[in-house]
Amino acid sequence: MPRLRADAGSWRNELRRIEDLGYDTVAVSEHVTDGWVLEPLAAMAFAAASTTRLRVLSLVLTNDLHHPALLAKAAATIDALSEGRLELGIGAGWKQDDYQTLGLPFDPPAERIDRLAEALEIMRRYFSSEQVQFTGTHYAVDQMESLPRRCGSGGPPLFVGGGGPRMLDLAGRVADIVGIHLRHDTTTIDSAAVLDLTAECVDRKIERVRAAAAAAGRPTPTFQFTCYHVDITDAPSHGPKCTSSFSGHLAEASDMLKDSPAVLTGTVAECAEQLLAWHERYGITYWHLGQDVEAGGAIIAQLSR
Repeated sequence: MPRLRADAGSWRNELRRIEDLGYDTVAVSEHVTDGWVLEPLAAMAFAAASTTRLRVLSLVLTNDLHHPALLAKAAATIDALSEGRLELGIGAGWKQDDYQTLGLPFDPPAERIDRLAEALEIMRRYFSSEQVQFTGTHYAVDQMESLPRRCGSGGPPLFVGGGGPRMLDLAGRVADIVGIHLRHDTTTIDSAAVLDLTAECVDRKIERVRAAAAAAGRPTPTFQFTCYHVDITDAPSHGPKCTSSFSGHLAEASDMLKDSPAVLTGTVAECAEQLLAWHERYGITYWHLGQDVEAGGAIIAQLSR
């Protein structure tokens, strides 16, 4: 999603430019530290209202900052008013600074994942039934009406990202869209975590999600992947290259990440061919191509041809 500067009109114009370039979705994350500006639910509602086709995705909300029933109601409202253009992404939370700033306990990963599992069950019930009755270890909802309801809809797609086994299993069991991510057991992403993005590791993660979905009797979810480093060498560029805060670690591991979808480099034609090859290998159809929308738009145009 574009950065919000002083001029709100420019922000809306940037969104419409993204739509005109052929993108399917614009994504926004949730943080309250390190200069993060946008509140995602409000931003997604305005983004949907400012465009006609573009979908809006939370990539991702932090579960512990929301009550799942109230979040489901907010999501259902945006979904109804946008006529089905919301995708609801939510995670267990990882950025300890956000918790500290808000005075919230940063519980061990297992407890945060257990809370997320209950929250996803509540949201799934909200989107699929007329009222929610739920009693769990972490949440209780007593006959809450599931409103608003969009006619003929099962609610917005649920997006869950995962890198470790428990999150990948959970995502495979319940999510409509699964983001394949690296695993890191601390709040710092280091060189060891980057090695979790090798082609072989991505293969194993995707197979784990497929197995979890099959065991739950569900169809395989849609797979999403973020290219952590994008360098399109011959495209018009009007924004920053997609380089993450750990791009130095990526550079150090370039040989090991040679065939990994984490790194997308080359000409427009080469990048388009690489995405198609990765689609054939992994089944990934949903790609985050970074902040340089003009360069990414050139790939979209190439693929459409």
